[in-house]
Amino acid sequence: MSIRFDQRVAIVTGAGNGLGRAHALGLAARGAKVVVNDLGGALDGSGSSARAAERVADEINAAGGEAFADASNVADAAAVEAMVSTTLSRYGRVDILVNNASILRDKSFAKMELSDFRTVMDVHVMGAVHCTKAVWETMRTQNYGRILFTTSSSGLYGNFGQANYAAAKAALIGLMNTLHLEGAKYNIRLNALAPVAATRMTQELMPKEALGLLKPEAVTPGVLFLMSENAPSRVILAAGAGGFAVTHIIESEGLQLPGDPVTPEAIAAAFADISDAENGKALQGAFEQTAKFVTRALAAAPKS
Repeated sequence: MSIRFDQRVAIVTGAGNGLGRAHALGLAARGAKVVVNDLGGALDGSGSSARAAERVADEINAAGGEAFADASNVADAAAVEAMVSTTLSRYGRVDILVNNASILRDKSFAKMELSDFRTVMDVHVMGAVHCTKAVWETMRTQNYGRILFTTSSSGLYGNFGQANYAAAKAALIGLMNTLHLEGAKYNIRLNALAPVAATRMTQELMPKEALGLLKPEAVTPGVLFLMSENAPSRVILAAGAGGFAVTHIIESEGLQLPGDPVTPEAIAAAFADISDAENGKALQGAFEQTAKFVTRALAAAPKS
C-alpha cells in the first residue's frame, strides 16, 4: 500500500537545511501540508533568520504542495504555542510532528561551560517538549497523532566531546517511551530516529567519500514510514546511506542472589552471569522491571 499524507498537516522543526529540509520535502511530495520551522541560526544556535525556512516553504509551494514558513525558536515555549495556534487557525489540525531542530556546542566535558550544556539541552530536550506539548491536546482530541524525536548514536552509545548533545539525545528516548504509553489510547504513536547523514553538523567529521553516500534524502524514507498511518510505536530506527536498523534496549534476565543483605563480593563473583544478555528482554514499562525483581524475591523468600 502506498504511503500518503493527503489531508494531513505536518510540523517539521529545523527544516531549513539538511535532514529537516529533506523530511519536509518528502512529506509535502506525498500530500502533507507542511509547516517549515527553522530559526535560521548558526550551527551553535546563535543568530536567526527566517530565510532558511522561507526557501524550503517556497520550494514546496513551487512544486505544487502547500507550506508556510515559521522562524520560531523551539526553546521558546510561547513562540512554539503561537506557531501551533497559527497552524490550527490555517489548517484546523496537526497530525504529524517531526522534532528535528538541533544545534552543536561540542567540547570535552572538562572544558565545556555549563551554559553550553544548558543551551544544547534547551534546544534538543525542551524544544521537543515544547513542540510536543503544544500539539498533544489537539492530537488527543482528534484521536490521531504521529510524533518523531530525533535521537543520535551519540546519545545511544556516547561520543567524545559531546556530553551535552549525548545527554540530550538520550533524554529523548525516555520521553518517547513514556509518551508512547500515555498516547496509545488516543492513537498517538511516537518513535525516534537515529540518523546518519551528511549535513552541516557532520561535514567536518567524515571523509568526502562517506559524505557522498550519506545524503539526507536517504534517511527521509524512514521518517515517512514512522509518520505513516500504519506506523509502529516506540521504535528507535537507525538510518543512513540507504541502510536501516532498529535499536533495542534490553535488560538481562539477571540472577536472584542469596544473602540478606547481598554482598558486593557476591555480585562481583556472579557478574558474568548477571550481565549475560542471551535471554535479555525489552521491557515494556518501568513497573515490569519492578515486578520481575519483586516476584523473584518472593519466590526465593523462606516459607513460614
